[in-house]
Amino acid sequence: MILGLFPVNFMADDMLLLLSVLVFVAILVSKIGFKYGIPSLLLFLGVGMLFGQDGMGIEFDNFNKAQFFGNWALSVIILAGGLQTDFKKIKPILAPGVMLSTLGVVLTALFTGIFIYLIFRGLGVNKDISLIVCCLLAAVMSSTDSASVFSILKGSKMKLKEHLQPMLELESGSNDPMAFVLTIVLTHAILNIQNAGAEHMNTVSIILNSLFVLFLQIASGVAVGFAIGYGARWLLRKFHLHDKALYAIMVLCIGFFSNSFAEVVKGNGLLSLYITGIIIGNTRDLPNRGEVLTFFDSFTWLAQALIFLLLGLLVDPSELPTVALPAILACLFMSFVGRPLSVLLCLLPFRKFSMRSKLFISWVGLKGAGPILFSIYPVVCKLDGAKEIFNIVFFVTLLSLLMQGMTLASSARVLKVEKLEEEE
Repeated sequence: MILGLFPVNFMADDMLLLLSVLVFVAILVSKIGFKYGIPSLLLFLGVGMLFGQDGMGIEFDNFNKAQFFGNWALSVIILAGGLQTDFKKIKPILAPGVMLSTLGVVLTALFTGIFIYLIFRGLGVNKDISLIVCCLLAAVMSSTDSASVFSILKGSKMKLKEHLQPMLELESGSNDPMAFVLTIVLTHAILNIQNAGAEHMNTVSIILNSLFVLFLQIASGVAVGFAIGYGARWLLRKFHLHDKALYAIMVLCIGFFSNSFAEVVKGNGLLSLYITGIIIGNTRDLPNRGEVLTFFDSFTWLAQALIFLLLGLLVDPSELPTVALPAILACLFMSFVGRPLSVLLCLLPFRKFSMRSKLFISWVGLKGAGPILFSIYPVVCKLDGAKEIFNIVFFVTLLSLLMQGMTLASSARVLKVEKLEEEE
């Protein structure tokens, strides 16, 4: 059976039937997985792969549509993360959190990119690969996925010492934008190099243009996020709606507008969206705050389920063994060297964190929907070797959810960063 996402001869009722079955099966499987400590998001990916072309025969290879629906779902997840971020709780750890979500992402991408370059050359996987392409692959995987972290922390109901929980939520909610900015900048730099040719390449011009795009993405994203966030705060206080349910819909629309408008002015939409969510969520007299947060709790789960199922359908499992070795080595390096080193360097000025806490933060470098979605961008831009990047990132995400996602609670106990009942 061959199905596209929205083929011409495919009826809407059939599509609803397919999605309802997929989500229903994923929810049932996640219930079983929770009993054995398996992350729900990993099982959602598994269900998608099970129903895919190498499983039950649903063929879906439209990266453009996957990117569209994936960005929609990721926007919901990041907006919900912003709304649920308590500024009073993150204020004590704001500086180290921002450091991790910016410089930490850059350092992780740099360290891992150099390692990938060396193993690709050393193992003979691709001796012609350039360092900038390897850094692109690393940048795509450099962020901690907010959907994975929020889901596992809430599901395990852990309580952590030293403000670790707000720190991890702040980092995972705010570092996706930096990873995506690096992905955009490096993708376009590589395209410029490929189009210009080695003999006509102006290295200085490409570097300066990349730095300008990086600055514009961050500056515009921050400016739009604050402007729309404070505008939304005034609007929600000023206008009283006749139906309480409309407040949540209004907040959702404001979030989508913040994301889209930031991209129109060449800013980072995810960064703008997260800032807007924080400002709205920390509005003291936000009308029907409880109903709004409850709505986003449910809607976020639906978005997570759909995005992981869709990405599971998108991958071709038969292609994964060809990238298994570099993916495993990259995942191990990032988990045990790249991220820990970047965390230790970023937190060097902040002495209030113990070594145990720093090690735990290093271990919570979960990958998830964000990195896979970011890896679609080079494919859509028709970058040479982009499909290989996508497969490696998908493989690394599976390994990360298995290795780190399933050991998060036990690692907190081993490192003694879990807050016991008598300590509360």
